[in-house]
Amino acid sequence: MTIPKPRQKLDYRNKLMLAPMVRVGTLPMRLLALEMGADIVYTEELVDLKLIKSIRRHNPALGTVDFVDPSDGTVVFRTCALETSRLVLQMGTSDATRALAVGKLLQQDISGLDINMGCPKEFSIKGGMGAALLADPDKAALILRTLCSNLDIPVTCKIRILPDLDDTISLVQKLADTGIAAIGIHARTRDERPQHPPHPDVLRAVAKAVSIPIIANGGSRNVQKYEDILKFQLECGADSVMVARAAQINVSIFRRDGLLPMDELIERYLRLCVDYDNAPHNAKYCVQNMLKELQETPRGKRFLQCQTLQQICEIWHLGDYCRRKQKELRTLGNSGRAEVEPPEAQAKRQKLEEAATAITDEYEGVICRSMPFLRSTYASDNHLPKTVLYVYAGKMGKSPPAYETQQCDKLFRAICSYDDQRYSSTFWEKNKKQAEQGAALVALLHIGQLQEEPLRENGSLIN
Repeated sequence: MTIPKPRQKLDYRNKLMLAPMVRVGTLPMRLLALEMGADIVYTEELVDLKLIKSIRRHNPALGTVDFVDPSDGTVVFRTCALETSRLVLQMGTSDATRALAVGKLLQQDISGLDINMGCPKEFSIKGGMGAALLADPDKAALILRTLCSNLDIPVTCKIRILPDLDDTISLVQKLADTGIAAIGIHARTRDERPQHPPHPDVLRAVAKAVSIPIIANGGSRNVQKYEDILKFQLECGADSVMVARAAQINVSIFRRDGLLPMDELIERYLRLCVDYDNAPHNAKYCVQNMLKELQETPRGKRFLQCQTLQQICEIWHLGDYCRRKQKELRTLGNSGRAEVEPPEAQAKRQKLEEAATAITDEYEGVICRSMPFLRSTYASDNHLPKTVLYVYAGKMGKSPPAYETQQCDKLFRAICSYDDQRYSSTFWEKNKKQAEQGAALVALLHIGQLQEEPLRENGSLIN
């Protein structure tokens, strides 16, 4: 029997890191940051309650491990072997017991766990998470001590400085005594924002007061190139640096050889989004941050109208690549949002399939296609599927279409009844109105008012 080698502990000294950033630190951006030269990458903050409800699944089509929300199929966290040894997951929590449960669930797929103790956003504060823990050092220490004593991976936390230097040093010493491997410190107070200058002098004083590695954060205001990261590290007297906003705008900030052109960077990022089936809204948000003021150019405005990953890829000449890859992934059995079913519907379908009957009694005799409703593909309300079908019915002297909706958990499907026939999209939508539009879309395709090829091109027809 071969005894597996113990995993090497993550070393937090002399490292450049991609900082945790909401909606930015998903798998494609983390992988791109590693390609560009980052030593360690952090996930965006993921809340313990969301993680603890998720189901861990291997995704062989993508080569990933996915943590999926069973209620609506949303991928809460996706990772792969390319990043495991350099990946830190940041968690939002206010409860030691819950945090430990999540840590045990995740520790085989990550190399470090970080607790967010610095986020000043209202959502975090109201939940007793983030910067709220700065005001409750005993609870903060309990969470860290519980994790350090019971997990096999290193535990860290990320804080902001306090208004008083002595208070900051006392807090860091208290947290360091829990057994954490390092501490990330944003060089601003809870109430300061990016437009305010950071306080590297405070970090210098803290670094002298403790023996664990100090990871400096908050220097993006003055970071324009790779050398600026090292300069900020030196100013802070820190062991390592994590970069947030500067990397959000141009993740090639980690390249020793200089920044890459924006379009090349976006193309690399989009390829990773396609390869790992990244959510279109997340890809769009990250590209927006790279474009900045160029969103106001003709190309930028076309980009802002995009709703699918394929539409975004077309603008950077990756449309064919996206179509080929998505087809390949479907062939390999990748389960995307189009195949998501709420648990109640899934259980019902499986039971009926065992009895060799239709998918559900409600859908017997219904013409079904997988057709998501993508609002951005319609120029105005007059072009929406329900409107077009209603107008067409009037011209043909037919009764107006009627709709009935099925809800399971947080997802919806609808049946459109028109001219003695019933139509439905198998794509589960997130609200009733979108489900009805999808059903009308199926009807329009079936009666010949729409053609398949354009619908496939814009992502409105999956199968």
